[in-house]
Amino acid sequence: MTPADADFHHLWKTKYSKLIFRKSDTVPEELHQMVQEGFLTLRKHDCFFQDLVRIKGKDFVTPVSRILIGNPGCTYKYLNTRLFTVPWPIEGYDIKYCSPQIHDACKALIRLNDYLHIEAVKALQGQNLLETKESKDTTVIDREQNFATSLMEKGSGSKDQSSCCVPEDDYLSLKNRTSYNVTLLNYMDPQQMLYLKQEPYFGMGNMAVSWHHDENLVERSTVAVYSYSCEGSSMEESNEQKLRGRDPAVWHVGLKVAWNIETPGLAMPLHQGDFYLMLDDLNMTHQHCVLAGFSPRFSSTHRVADCSRGTLEYIFGQCELALQNLQTDSDSMALSLKSLETAVVKQVEEIHNEVEFEWLRQFWFQGKRYLKCTDWWLKPMAKLEEFWRKMEIMTGLVLSEVRKEEQIEKQRKETISCFLLVLIERQKLRKEWTARCQSEAAESLPEDQKPECHPFWTDDECSMPLPYDLEEVIANLQNLVQWVE
Repeated sequence: MTPADADFHHLWKTKYSKLIFRKSDTVPEELHQMVQEGFLTLRKHDCFFQDLVRIKGKDFVTPVSRILIGNPGCTYKYLNTRLFTVPWPIEGYDIKYCSPQIHDACKALIRLNDYLHIEAVKALQGQNLLETKESKDTTVIDREQNFATSLMEKGSGSKDQSSCCVPEDDYLSLKNRTSYNVTLLNYMDPQQMLYLKQEPYFGMGNMAVSWHHDENLVERSTVAVYSYSCEGSSMEESNEQKLRGRDPAVWHVGLKVAWNIETPGLAMPLHQGDFYLMLDDLNMTHQHCVLAGFSPRFSSTHRVADCSRGTLEYIFGQCELALQNLQTDSDSMALSLKSLETAVVKQVEEIHNEVEFEWLRQFWFQGKRYLKCTDWWLKPMAKLEEFWRKMEIMTGLVLSEVRKEEQIEKQRKETISCFLLVLIERQKLRKEWTARCQSEAAESLPEDQKPECHPFWTDDECSMPLPYDLEEVIANLQNLVQWVE
């Protein structure tokens, strides 16, 4: 259903009440101008990139071009691809942008981020969605649905609701669920697409993005989306028949109840400067898609990314934890391990895998794309690689120790078995990443965006304690396990 359908508002109120929509004229004109100029600047500087994502073991290039902007050192992972933020200007960080215009674009987006945070807090206060996960009863649900009748009031989100009585714990919860740390920017020109998938369930027409839940978010956090379609460009009106009331020339966001095609879907038209909010658990209980119009469109999708394992602070902390097991002899400067306990070895080697496959390979898999905006990530990635190289030495030291016959047999067998599992996983992932870097999809990308298989080394590089291909190492360990038995 679209706003042209008689039952649209009833459907919205009863099934989609946690979708909040605001027309462009509720947003300050100065903010519109800053943000829209920012979009065009980033596009002019070629800062939007098609991602090489992995779905069910296959690599695909996304039809939509994207860039992640947000808190310095923050990342966002979707479809097995970790995006690294182009940091927006924050006090206390020295961020060198490739041009003053890119700085201004990032500054505009943090301004929009602050604005959408305030609007989301107001919307949640208005919807009375401050109950805890444990105490969601029918009274609360009725209250939420009753409040939805005011959703269409233009600019209702701009009213001062600071007088609402909000307990402190609820206020903190509300703040945490609306404090956006990243925005994923999207750009797509449908006229440049050879093929767009058709929406399969409700006849909604061309999709720019298929039905999905947003991944990697703090539970029950709000998603805010600002839309800027380049209307008024030299697009001809289509003679194509309208699809169930949806104007195919206009971009829409589509919503459906998750895993349910009996309840009618909702298609909300998006015009230049409109924004919408997906409150509370809407992203979990419902799926959404983006329905393509005729004109090019930018969007800024503000999220509270779950950064529990996705920040530089986190991964540097993991490295420090792992390297606590490495010691240097004060006289000979020889390196050795403090402990060979199975749990310690397992923890260190798992961190080793995390650094290599969740950070280093993810970063270099995206080529040199980030250098179009800033070189901010180069220093921390070099530091991570330095830590990773020490962990390679630690793997070599474990290997040397477990080969020694004076080890207690039971402990030795346990350590080898555990160590072997992590190395098998490492070998499997190295093969997978090497293949991904050489895939047909990877080869189709522009030269500066082509994946780099890094770290990579050949057997004659003496600086590395172990070979890149661990097959022989693994085979020897498997023989050793049998011998110990």
